[in-house]
Amino acid sequence: METLGLSGSTPRTEGRLKSLFWPSIQNGTDVDYLGVQGYWVCTIVGVSSLVFNALSGQTIVGIFVLLYYYLGGVGVRERSRYAAVAVLVFYVVDMLSGVGVLKVLFAALLLSNLRATWIASGWQSESEEAALPPRLNETWGDKFADQLPMWLWPKIRLFYYIYSVCVLVLVDIGIAVGFAHRAR
Repeated sequence: METLGLSGSTPRTEGRLKSLFWPSIQNGTDVDYLGVQGYWVCTIVGVSSLVFNALSGQTIVGIFVLLYYYLGGVGVRERSRYAAVAVLVFYVVDMLSGVGVLKVLFAALLLSNLRATWIASGWQSESEEAALPPRLNETWGDKFADQLPMWLWPKIRLFYYIYSVCVLVLVDIGIAVGFAHRAR
């Protein structure tokens, strides 16, 4: 248990906030943990966006946003630097419409996922630090956060690249049109 880091006898060197928002990333287990965190953060943001858009009568927009965040979360889980950047950029642009405490916290979590993905991309694949832990398949959470992204990402990666670029271009056009209307 001690070797696996499962016992609580060794004191943590990081505080809770630091380990959540700016953890040390020293091995594949750290990257895997942040990938799971990023997957769930993207899923929560996507579902909440769908709910809020549906309540405001924009269900179709909510579905597109849910798809953007969920598929981006799948990419984050699979350590895609592109997906990590795309999700963070879209989220920060969305924050321009209103900043709240939860939005800042989620943006910080997405930034820590981008950081972990970027650091891990520089590791040698055969090095000891790059070794990833085995993916679990015991609970529903394991199936959604470990197995589904591993199966889904290779099939939808190209679609997500194209889809995310289209969404970001449409958002940029919408922002430009909004600024043009305000200037009148």
